[in-house]
Amino acid sequence: MPSTACRRRIVLVPLLGSSLLLSGCGLTDSTADSSGSGHLTIGFVNGGSTEFHTCLQKSMEETASSNLVSLVTANSHQDADDELSNIQDMIDRRVSAIILQTVDTQALKKDIAEAKAAHIPLFLTSVSADPSDILGAVVVDLKQVGKLDAQWINDDAGGATVEAGVIAGAPGAASDLLVGGFTKALEANVHVVANKPGMFDAAKAKAVAASMIAAHPSLEYVFVANEEMAFAARKAFVAAGAPGVKIVSVNGTDAALAALKDGRFAATVSNSAADTGQLAIENTIALLRKQKGAHKIANTPIRLVTKANADTAPMYCPTE
Repeated sequence: MPSTACRRRIVLVPLLGSSLLLSGCGLTDSTADSSGSGHLTIGFVNGGSTEFHTCLQKSMEETASSNLVSLVTANSHQDADDELSNIQDMIDRRVSAIILQTVDTQALKKDIAEAKAAHIPLFLTSVSADPSDILGAVVVDLKQVGKLDAQWINDDAGGATVEAGVIAGAPGAASDLLVGGFTKALEANVHVVANKPGMFDAAKAKAVAASMIAAHPSLEYVFVANEEMAFAARKAFVAAGAPGVKIVSVNGTDAALAALKDGRFAATVSNSAADTGQLAIENTIALLRKQKGAHKIANTPIRLVTKANADTAPMYCPTE
């Protein structure tokens, strides 16, 4: 393997006993069984370090442990080159399967080709691909997530002509699907006057929000591609003297539910990272072991959440 494999640290989460931290090149796992007939070692390549990514990994770790499966993890930090290198690292370890939260749908093509060439099954989270190319997927209907937020704005605007902004995430994969679903579902009276990426980074999103409200002081609504960015955008609007901008977002974290209750947010769409992580591990195991009733493509439940129903929203992140 290229020397890039030496630059990454990989964590093995064993089932019995304390965690073992591994680093370096050429490591192998004697418990791995790529056939899926014995003990399984599953690799998880995470895409970033937002609350979603952190909770997704935590859910996978807990579900792997309860199912007597070892989990090896790596993080691509929103970098497509790192993602491919992480896939190559997992192939070197001869894991039973790789679960991937991709950073970019273009990067995904190379990842699939690499895994197929090595005969390592690839399972996707959040997005899917040609079913013949992957073991399976747990899909969040991101277009529908965006659509639900748009429908809330449509209803709230009540046919009046209003201005809306979009603070997207990183270009590619999840963000493009979210934003596309949102903008296409808006009614003609809702005009999107600004659409800029916040890169799933709070500081960047705050700066984007500040410039957006300065350029469009009549802004009434903003769709933000995750709640961490939404909190930062809220601070920028308040600082600019525009606390009345109504924010709609995505995820359904505990902090966001509190923000719905006190009026800082207007709506969000729950798509539990805990559910996605659990389904990913359980379905990967079932598909590897060819269990009856195994789901190749599963859907994470989604739900529009407002102040009115915040108390009944599903758990977003596994508890300690």
